[in-house]
Formats: sequence, structure tokens, C-alpha cells
Amino acid sequence: MLKLHTIKKNPKSVHRRKVVGRGLGSGHGTYSTRGGKGQTARTGHSKMPVGFEGGRQPLVRQLPKLRGFKSLNQKPMAISLSKLNAFADGQTVNLKSLQEKGIVDMGVKKVKILQGEIKKKLNVKLPVSQSAREAVEKAGGQVL
Repeated sequence: MLKLHTIKKNPKSVHRRKVVGRGLGSGHGTYSTRGGKGQTARTGHSKMPVGFEGGRQPLVRQLPKLRGFKSLNQKPMAISLSKLNAFADGQTVNLKSLQEKGIVDMGVKKVKILQGEIKKKLNVKLPVSQSAREAVEKAGGQVL
């Protein structure tokens, strides 16, 4: 029966420490397991930077850079004031109501109303241009 005091180590589980640089007779003389000459034979070769390519110009620095600037902010979609004639008198115009009427797509996040003709009294809860504001207030509506 197997008991704790009868267990023995496997003889192959324990390795002898590798002794290097102690002459030719040791089996690890001359280059001491470090290979021949060159960059890898030198100290510090194992701690190269991530993008290091052996001293040549790295690929990242060879390729041309993308120039310019791309804004992360989405520009507002411009809508003519005359498209708001689809609403009834006294209704509130906001982004959700424009999407429900199908005037703007569901993916649009910002809207700005620009000049045009309007014949309805509407409550507009969106950014508007100065000329559009005057036209809404002239028709009897208001910009909130």
C-alpha cells in the first residue's frame, strides 16, 4: 500500500545545476552556452525594446504617417425649416419627434434647423439658426 513515508522522488525530477564558463573539460567551455559572436553574444541582448529589429530602421518608422485630423464629435445634421410643416399646430419639435416623423434617420444624434419657410405655430426644442428663430417666432411659435 502507498503511504506517505514510502514515497520516493523520481530520480529524473532533480536536475544538476548547469555550471558554465569553467573550461573546456566542463562541457560548457569556450562560449559558455552563449553561442558565437555577434549581437546575441553580448550582454543585454535579451532586454531589447519590443519593436527592435536588429538595428535596422523599424518598419513603423519606414511607413508614411497619416496626416490630418479627424474629429470625434459628430457634426449636426442640417434641416430646413420648411420640413417642419409636417407637424401640426402647437406640437413640440425635438429630435425624437423628428425621428418618428421620418424627417431624420434613427442614427442621427445632433440636428440643427436652418432657414426656410414655416406656416405652423411650433415649439422647437432644438438648436436653430438666427434666421430660423426669427421665422418661427414670426409664425407665432417659439424656440425653447
